[in-house]
Amino acid sequence: MSFLSGLIAYHFFLTIIMTTNQSATVALASIMSMRMLGLFMIFPVFALYAQDLPGATPLLVGLAIGIYGLTQAILQIPFGMLSDRFGRKPIIYIGLFLFALGSIMAAMSTSMTGIILGRALQGCGAIASTVLALTADLSPEEHRTKAMAILGISIGASFILALIAGPLLYRWIDVPGIFWLTAVFALAGIIILHFKVPVPLNHKFQREPVPFKSVLQDTQLLRLNIGILVLHLLLTSLFVVLPIALVNTQLEPAHHWQVYISVLIASIIAMVPFIIIAEKYRHFKIIFVGAIVLLGLSELGLSYLVDSFIGIVIMLFFFFTAVNFLESSLPSLISKIAPTKNRGAAMGVYSSSQFFGAFLGGLLGGWLHQHYSIGAVFAFCGTLTLLWFILAVTMQSPPKS
Repeated sequence: MSFLSGLIAYHFFLTIIMTTNQSATVALASIMSMRMLGLFMIFPVFALYAQDLPGATPLLVGLAIGIYGLTQAILQIPFGMLSDRFGRKPIIYIGLFLFALGSIMAAMSTSMTGIILGRALQGCGAIASTVLALTADLSPEEHRTKAMAILGISIGASFILALIAGPLLYRWIDVPGIFWLTAVFALAGIIILHFKVPVPLNHKFQREPVPFKSVLQDTQLLRLNIGILVLHLLLTSLFVVLPIALVNTQLEPAHHWQVYISVLIASIIAMVPFIIIAEKYRHFKIIFVGAIVLLGLSELGLSYLVDSFIGIVIMLFFFFTAVNFLESSLPSLISKIAPTKNRGAAMGVYSSSQFFGAFLGGLLGGWLHQHYSIGAVFAFCGTLTLLWFILAVTMQSPPKS
Protein backbone atom coordinates (compact mmCIF):
# COMPACT_ATOMS: atom_id res chain seq x y z
CA MET A 1 0.00 0.00 0.00
CA SER A 2 2.89 2.37 0.75
CA PHE A 3 4.12 2.04 -2.85
CA LEU A 4 0.75 3.10 -4.27
CA SER A 5 0.37 5.88 -1.70
CA GLY A 6 3.76 7.19 -2.71
CA LEU A 7 2.75 7.27 -6.38
CA ILE A 8 -0.49 9.12 -5.68
CA ALA A 9 1.24 11.53 -3.31
CA TYR A 10 3.97 12.18 -5.87
CA HIS A 11 1.35 12.96 -8.54
CA PHE A 12 -0.40 15.47 -6.31
CA PHE A 13 2.91 16.96 -5.14
CA LEU A 14 3.83 17.67 -8.75
CA THR A 15 0.38 19.11 -9.35
CA ILE A 16 0.61 21.50 -6.39
CA ILE A 17 4.15 22.61 -7.16
CA MET A 18 3.52 23.12 -10.85
CA THR A 19 0.27 25.00 -10.44
CA THR A 20 1.79 27.22 -7.76
CA ASN A 21 5.04 28.24 -9.39
CA GLN A 22 4.62 27.71 -13.10
CA SER A 23 2.35 28.86 -15.87
CA ALA A 24 -1.36 28.45 -16.44
CA THR A 25 -0.43 25.92 -19.11
CA VAL A 26 0.83 23.54 -16.45
CA ALA A 27 -2.26 24.20 -14.32
CA LEU A 28 -4.42 23.16 -17.26
CA ALA A 29 -2.17 20.14 -17.80
CA SER A 30 -2.73 19.12 -14.17
CA ILE A 31 -6.51 19.39 -14.62
CA MET A 32 -6.40 17.26 -17.74
CA SER A 33 -4.00 14.75 -16.19
CA MET A 34 -6.11 14.19 -13.05
CA ARG A 35 -9.20 13.74 -15.19
CA MET A 36 -7.47 11.30 -17.51
CA LEU A 37 -5.90 9.47 -14.57
CA GLY A 38 -9.38 8.57 -13.37
CA LEU A 39 -10.39 7.35 -16.82
CA PHE A 40 -7.22 5.38 -17.48
CA MET A 41 -7.18 3.53 -14.12
CA ILE A 42 -10.27 1.61 -15.28
CA PHE A 43 -8.63 0.36 -18.47
CA PRO A 44 -6.33 -2.38 -17.10
CA VAL A 45 -8.88 -3.83 -14.65
CA PHE A 46 -12.45 -3.37 -15.86
CA ALA A 47 -12.49 -6.38 -18.20
CA LEU A 48 -11.55 -8.56 -15.22
CA TYR A 49 -13.99 -6.89 -12.79
CA ALA A 50 -16.93 -7.15 -15.21
CA GLN A 51 -16.63 -10.93 -15.48
CA ASP A 52 -18.39 -11.20 -12.10
CA LEU A 53 -21.25 -8.82 -12.96
CA PRO A 54 -24.63 -10.35 -13.86
CA GLY A 55 -25.35 -10.39 -17.57
CA ALA A 56 -21.86 -9.29 -18.57
CA THR A 57 -20.70 -10.20 -22.08
CA PRO A 58 -17.52 -9.19 -23.96
CA LEU A 59 -19.62 -6.83 -26.07
CA LEU A 60 -21.08 -5.08 -23.01
CA VAL A 61 -17.64 -4.90 -21.43
CA GLY A 62 -16.34 -3.17 -24.54
CA LEU A 63 -19.36 -0.87 -24.55
CA ALA A 64 -18.79 0.09 -20.91
CA ILE A 65 -15.15 0.86 -21.58
CA GLY A 66 -15.82 2.86 -24.73
CA ILE A 67 -19.26 4.46 -24.20
CA TYR A 68 -17.77 7.59 -22.64
CA GLY A 69 -16.12 8.16 -26.02
CA LEU A 70 -19.49 8.34 -27.78
CA THR A 71 -20.89 11.08 -25.54
CA GLN A 72 -17.54 12.86 -25.63
CA ALA A 73 -17.57 12.73 -29.43
CA ILE A 74 -21.11 14.10 -29.64
CA LEU A 75 -20.44 17.02 -27.28
CA GLN A 76 -16.85 18.03 -28.06
CA ILE A 77 -17.83 20.16 -31.05
CA PRO A 78 -20.76 21.95 -29.31
CA PHE A 79 -18.60 22.56 -26.22
CA GLY A 80 -15.74 23.86 -28.37
CA MET A 81 -18.04 26.22 -30.29
CA LEU A 82 -19.72 27.41 -27.09
CA SER A 83 -16.29 28.14 -25.64
CA ASP A 84 -15.54 30.30 -28.70
CA ARG A 85 -18.65 32.35 -27.97
CA PHE A 86 -18.95 32.44 -24.18
CA GLY A 87 -15.47 31.73 -22.83
CA ARG A 88 -13.40 28.67 -22.06
CA LYS A 89 -13.54 28.52 -18.26
CA PRO A 90 -17.37 28.33 -17.84
CA ILE A 91 -17.48 25.39 -20.25
CA ILE A 92 -14.67 23.60 -18.39
CA TYR A 93 -16.49 24.09 -15.06
CA ILE A 94 -19.63 22.47 -16.48
CA GLY A 95 -17.67 19.61 -18.01
CA LEU A 96 -15.79 18.77 -14.80
CA PHE A 97 -19.04 18.80 -12.80
CA LEU A 98 -20.72 16.40 -15.25
CA PHE A 99 -17.66 14.16 -15.17
CA ALA A 100 -17.83 14.01 -11.36
CA LEU A 101 -21.55 13.11 -11.46
CA GLY A 102 -20.92 10.32 -13.93
CA SER A 103 -18.11 8.94 -11.78
CA ILE A 104 -20.41 8.88 -8.73
CA MET A 105 -23.17 7.12 -10.72
CA ALA A 106 -20.74 4.45 -11.92
CA ALA A 107 -19.34 4.01 -8.39
CA MET A 108 -22.81 3.36 -6.97
CA SER A 109 -23.87 0.94 -9.72
CA THR A 110 -23.85 -2.83 -9.32
CA SER A 111 -24.94 -3.74 -12.85
CA MET A 112 -23.49 -3.36 -16.32
CA THR A 113 -26.38 -1.06 -17.26
CA GLY A 114 -25.68 1.33 -14.40
CA ILE A 115 -21.96 1.43 -15.12
CA ILE A 116 -22.58 2.01 -18.82
CA LEU A 117 -24.90 4.94 -17.99
CA GLY A 118 -22.37 6.35 -15.53
CA ARG A 119 -19.59 6.12 -18.08
CA ALA A 120 -21.83 7.82 -20.64
CA LEU A 121 -22.44 10.68 -18.19
CA GLN A 122 -18.70 10.92 -17.57
CA GLY A 123 -18.32 11.47 -21.28
CA CYS A 124 -20.80 14.35 -21.21
CA GLY A 125 -18.04 16.36 -19.52
CA ALA A 126 -16.51 16.95 -22.94
CA ILE A 127 -13.82 19.52 -22.12
CA ALA A 128 -10.77 18.21 -23.97
CA SER A 129 -11.24 20.53 -26.95
CA THR A 130 -11.85 23.52 -24.68
CA VAL A 131 -8.77 22.80 -22.57
CA LEU A 132 -6.67 22.53 -25.73
CA ALA A 133 -8.11 25.79 -27.05
CA LEU A 134 -7.58 27.61 -23.74
CA THR A 135 -3.99 26.36 -23.64
CA ALA A 136 -3.47 27.79 -27.11
CA ASP A 137 -5.14 31.08 -26.10
CA LEU A 138 -2.83 31.50 -23.10
CA SER A 139 0.36 30.53 -24.98
CA PRO A 140 2.37 32.92 -27.16
CA GLU A 141 2.79 31.67 -30.72
CA GLU A 142 6.48 30.88 -30.23
CA HIS A 143 5.73 28.73 -27.15
CA ARG A 144 2.55 27.03 -28.34
CA THR A 145 4.19 23.80 -29.43
CA LYS A 146 5.91 23.58 -26.06
CA ALA A 147 2.60 24.21 -24.29
CA MET A 148 0.92 21.42 -26.24
CA ALA A 149 3.87 19.17 -25.43
CA ILE A 150 3.42 19.88 -21.71
CA LEU A 151 -0.23 18.90 -22.03
CA GLY A 152 0.68 15.74 -23.90
CA ILE A 153 3.40 14.81 -21.40
CA SER A 154 1.02 15.27 -18.47
CA ILE A 155 -1.53 12.96 -20.10
CA GLY A 156 1.19 10.45 -20.86
CA ALA A 157 2.40 10.58 -17.25
CA SER A 158 -1.16 10.02 -16.07
CA PHE A 159 -1.44 7.04 -18.37
CA ILE A 160 1.71 5.49 -16.90
CA LEU A 161 0.60 6.16 -13.33
CA ALA A 162 -2.89 4.83 -14.06
CA LEU A 163 -1.59 1.53 -15.41
CA ILE A 164 0.43 1.10 -12.21
CA ALA A 165 -2.23 2.30 -9.79
CA GLY A 166 -5.23 0.64 -11.47
CA PRO A 167 -4.30 -3.00 -10.76
CA LEU A 168 -3.11 -2.12 -7.24
CA LEU A 169 -6.23 -0.12 -6.39
CA TYR A 170 -8.32 -2.95 -7.83
CA ARG A 171 -6.99 -5.19 -5.06
CA TRP A 172 -7.74 -2.73 -2.24
CA ILE A 173 -10.78 -0.61 -3.18
CA ASP A 174 -12.11 -2.45 -6.25
CA VAL A 175 -13.51 -0.72 -9.33
CA PRO A 176 -16.24 1.23 -7.44
CA GLY A 177 -13.52 2.78 -5.28
CA ILE A 178 -11.64 3.83 -8.41
CA PHE A 179 -14.77 5.58 -9.66
CA TRP A 180 -15.11 7.43 -6.34
CA LEU A 181 -11.49 8.52 -6.58
CA THR A 182 -12.15 9.74 -10.12
CA ALA A 183 -14.95 11.97 -8.81
CA VAL A 184 -12.54 13.47 -6.27
CA PHE A 185 -10.05 14.20 -9.04
CA ALA A 186 -12.74 16.03 -11.04
CA LEU A 187 -13.67 18.22 -8.06
CA ALA A 188 -9.98 18.98 -7.46
CA GLY A 189 -9.78 20.09 -11.09
CA ILE A 190 -12.57 22.61 -10.49
CA ILE A 191 -10.59 24.13 -7.61
CA ILE A 192 -7.40 24.40 -9.67
CA LEU A 193 -9.29 25.97 -12.57
CA HIS A 194 -10.81 28.63 -10.30
CA PHE A 195 -7.63 29.66 -8.54
CA LYS A 196 -4.82 29.01 -11.02
CA VAL A 197 -6.09 29.58 -14.57
CA PRO A 198 -6.73 33.16 -15.77
CA VAL A 199 -9.20 34.29 -18.40
CA PRO A 200 -7.36 35.14 -21.67
CA LEU A 201 -7.00 38.92 -21.83
CA ASN A 202 -6.29 39.21 -25.53
CA HIS A 203 -8.85 36.74 -26.88
CA LYS A 204 -12.09 38.14 -28.31
CA PHE A 205 -14.74 35.47 -28.13
CA GLN A 206 -16.98 35.13 -31.14
CA ARG A 207 -20.51 36.35 -30.47
CA GLU A 208 -21.57 35.16 -33.90
CA PRO A 209 -21.05 31.63 -35.23
CA VAL A 210 -17.83 31.16 -37.19
CA PRO A 211 -17.73 29.41 -40.59
CA PHE A 212 -17.61 25.88 -39.17
CA LYS A 213 -17.77 24.35 -42.65
CA SER A 214 -14.17 25.42 -43.31
CA VAL A 215 -12.96 23.23 -40.44
CA LEU A 216 -14.70 20.16 -41.89
CA GLN A 217 -13.53 20.86 -45.44
CA ASP A 218 -9.84 21.27 -44.61
CA THR A 219 -8.28 18.08 -45.98
CA GLN A 220 -5.14 18.42 -43.85
CA LEU A 221 -7.19 18.67 -40.67
CA LEU A 222 -9.30 15.75 -41.90
CA ARG A 223 -6.22 13.54 -42.17
CA LEU A 224 -5.21 14.37 -38.60
CA ASN A 225 -8.74 13.83 -37.31
CA ILE A 226 -8.95 10.39 -38.91
CA GLY A 227 -5.51 9.64 -37.51
CA ILE A 228 -6.46 10.39 -33.90
CA LEU A 229 -9.68 8.38 -34.36
CA VAL A 230 -7.71 5.31 -35.46
CA LEU A 231 -5.10 5.78 -32.72
CA HIS A 232 -7.66 5.80 -29.92
CA LEU A 233 -9.66 3.00 -31.51
CA LEU A 234 -6.52 0.88 -31.31
CA LEU A 235 -5.69 1.98 -27.76
CA THR A 236 -9.17 1.28 -26.36
CA SER A 237 -9.63 -2.04 -28.13
CA LEU A 238 -6.25 -3.12 -26.75
CA PHE A 239 -7.48 -2.85 -23.17
CA VAL A 240 -10.75 -4.61 -23.92
CA VAL A 241 -8.75 -7.83 -24.33
CA LEU A 242 -5.19 -7.27 -23.07
CA PRO A 243 -5.91 -7.93 -19.35
CA ILE A 244 -7.56 -11.22 -20.31
CA ALA A 245 -4.68 -12.14 -22.63
CA LEU A 246 -2.18 -11.55 -19.82
CA VAL A 247 -4.22 -13.71 -17.43
CA ASN A 248 -4.26 -16.43 -20.10
CA THR A 249 -0.44 -16.43 -20.00
CA GLN A 250 -0.67 -17.26 -16.27
CA LEU A 251 0.18 -13.73 -15.07
CA GLU A 252 -1.86 -12.75 -12.02
CA PRO A 253 -3.79 -9.43 -12.31
CA ALA A 254 -1.91 -8.02 -9.32
CA HIS A 255 1.30 -8.16 -11.37
CA HIS A 256 -0.02 -6.63 -14.60
CA TRP A 257 1.23 -3.18 -13.59
CA GLN A 258 4.80 -4.48 -13.78
CA VAL A 259 4.31 -5.25 -17.47
CA TYR A 260 2.71 -1.90 -18.17
CA ILE A 261 5.31 0.21 -16.37
CA SER A 262 8.20 -1.69 -17.95
CA VAL A 263 7.02 -1.33 -21.55
CA LEU A 264 5.86 2.27 -21.09
CA ILE A 265 9.12 3.52 -19.59
CA ALA A 266 11.15 1.62 -22.18
CA SER A 267 8.98 3.00 -25.00
CA ILE A 268 9.35 6.58 -23.78
CA ILE A 269 13.13 6.22 -23.70
CA ALA A 270 13.08 4.71 -27.19
CA MET A 271 10.88 7.53 -28.49
CA VAL A 272 13.26 10.37 -27.54
CA PRO A 273 15.81 9.91 -30.39
CA PHE A 274 13.00 9.91 -32.93
CA ILE A 275 11.61 13.17 -31.59
CA ILE A 276 15.07 14.73 -31.85
CA ILE A 277 15.51 13.52 -35.41
CA ALA A 278 12.02 14.69 -36.37
CA GLU A 279 12.42 18.20 -34.95
CA LYS A 280 16.13 18.95 -35.32
CA TYR A 281 16.68 17.48 -38.77
CA ARG A 282 13.22 18.26 -40.19
CA HIS A 283 12.33 14.61 -40.86
CA PHE A 284 8.99 14.83 -39.12
CA LYS A 285 6.86 13.28 -41.86
CA ILE A 286 9.18 10.29 -42.30
CA ILE A 287 9.20 9.57 -38.56
CA PHE A 288 5.44 10.15 -38.35
CA VAL A 289 4.68 7.67 -41.14
CA GLY A 290 7.22 5.22 -39.70
CA ALA A 291 5.45 5.33 -36.34
CA ILE A 292 2.19 4.36 -38.05
CA VAL A 293 3.91 1.41 -39.73
CA LEU A 294 5.36 0.32 -36.38
CA LEU A 295 1.90 0.60 -34.83
CA GLY A 296 0.36 -1.68 -37.45
CA LEU A 297 3.16 -4.25 -37.25
CA SER A 298 2.90 -4.40 -33.45
CA GLU A 299 -0.84 -5.11 -33.69
CA LEU A 300 -0.27 -7.88 -36.22
CA GLY A 301 2.48 -9.23 -33.99
CA LEU A 302 0.09 -9.33 -31.03
CA SER A 303 -2.42 -11.29 -33.11
CA TYR A 304 0.17 -14.02 -33.72
CA LEU A 305 1.83 -13.97 -30.29
CA VAL A 306 -1.27 -13.58 -28.14
CA ASP A 307 -0.49 -16.77 -26.19
CA SER A 308 3.14 -15.87 -25.51
CA PHE A 309 3.96 -13.67 -22.51
CA ILE A 310 7.35 -12.62 -23.94
CA GLY A 311 5.77 -11.98 -27.34
CA ILE A 312 3.08 -9.75 -25.82
CA VAL A 313 5.66 -7.73 -23.89
CA ILE A 314 7.83 -7.16 -26.97
CA MET A 315 4.89 -6.14 -29.14
CA LEU A 316 3.57 -3.82 -26.41
CA PHE A 317 6.96 -2.09 -26.37
CA PHE A 318 6.72 -1.39 -30.11
CA PHE A 319 3.06 -0.42 -29.78
CA PHE A 320 3.60 2.17 -27.06
CA THR A 321 6.73 3.59 -28.69
CA ALA A 322 4.58 4.44 -31.70
CA VAL A 323 1.60 5.60 -29.61
CA ASN A 324 3.72 7.96 -27.50
CA PHE A 325 5.19 9.67 -30.55
CA LEU A 326 1.88 9.98 -32.39
CA GLU A 327 -0.08 11.09 -29.32
CA SER A 328 2.34 13.95 -28.65
CA SER A 329 2.57 14.99 -32.31
CA LEU A 330 -1.07 15.21 -33.37
CA PRO A 331 -2.29 18.04 -31.03
CA SER A 332 0.69 20.19 -32.01
CA LEU A 333 -0.10 19.71 -35.71
CA ILE A 334 -3.75 20.62 -35.15
CA SER A 335 -2.81 23.81 -33.28
CA LYS A 336 -0.51 24.89 -36.15
CA ILE A 337 -3.03 24.27 -38.92
CA ALA A 338 -6.31 25.36 -37.28
CA PRO A 339 -7.36 29.01 -37.90
CA THR A 340 -7.25 31.21 -34.80
CA LYS A 341 -10.81 32.53 -35.07
CA ASN A 342 -12.36 29.08 -34.75
CA ARG A 343 -9.63 27.14 -33.00
CA GLY A 344 -12.16 25.94 -30.42
CA ALA A 345 -14.31 24.42 -33.16
CA ALA A 346 -11.29 22.82 -34.81
CA MET A 347 -10.16 21.36 -31.50
CA GLY A 348 -13.74 20.17 -31.02
CA VAL A 349 -13.66 18.18 -34.26
CA TYR A 350 -10.25 16.77 -33.33
CA SER A 351 -11.36 15.77 -29.83
CA SER A 352 -14.64 14.35 -31.15
CA SER A 353 -12.67 12.17 -33.55
CA GLN A 354 -10.41 11.05 -30.70
CA PHE A 355 -13.26 10.05 -28.42
CA PHE A 356 -15.38 8.53 -31.17
CA GLY A 357 -12.35 6.36 -31.88
CA ALA A 358 -12.37 5.29 -28.21
CA PHE A 359 -16.05 4.38 -28.50
CA LEU A 360 -15.51 2.38 -31.68
CA GLY A 361 -12.51 0.67 -30.12
CA GLY A 362 -14.54 -0.50 -27.14
CA LEU A 363 -17.51 -1.57 -29.25
CA LEU A 364 -15.58 -3.32 -32.03
CA GLY A 365 -13.06 -4.82 -29.63
CA GLY A 366 -15.85 -6.33 -27.54
CA TRP A 367 -17.77 -7.56 -30.58
CA LEU A 368 -14.73 -9.17 -32.19
CA HIS A 369 -13.74 -10.80 -28.90
CA GLN A 370 -17.26 -12.14 -28.34
CA HIS A 371 -17.74 -13.52 -31.85
CA TYR A 372 -14.19 -14.46 -32.84
CA SER A 373 -11.13 -14.26 -30.58
CA ILE A 374 -8.64 -12.00 -28.85
CA GLY A 375 -6.27 -12.47 -31.78
CA ALA A 376 -8.97 -11.25 -34.17
CA VAL A 377 -9.14 -7.93 -32.29
CA PHE A 378 -5.43 -7.34 -32.84
CA ALA A 379 -5.53 -8.51 -36.46
CA PHE A 380 -8.38 -6.13 -37.28
CA CYS A 381 -6.57 -3.19 -35.66
CA GLY A 382 -3.37 -3.98 -37.53
CA THR A 383 -5.24 -4.02 -40.82
CA LEU A 384 -6.95 -0.72 -39.99
CA THR A 385 -3.63 1.10 -39.73
CA LEU A 386 -3.25 0.65 -43.49
CA LEU A 387 -5.92 3.32 -44.01
CA TRP A 388 -4.07 5.74 -41.75
CA PHE A 389 -0.78 4.95 -43.51
CA ILE A 390 -2.27 5.93 -46.89
CA LEU A 391 -3.61 9.20 -45.50
CA ALA A 392 -0.33 10.04 -43.76
CA VAL A 393 1.81 9.35 -46.82
CA THR A 394 -0.30 11.77 -48.89
CA MET A 395 -0.41 14.58 -46.32
CA GLN A 396 1.60 17.79 -46.68
CA SER A 397 4.71 18.23 -44.61
CA PRO A 398 3.78 20.09 -41.40
CA PRO A 399 4.64 23.81 -41.09
CA LYS A 400 7.78 24.70 -39.22
CA SER A 401 7.48 25.78 -35.59
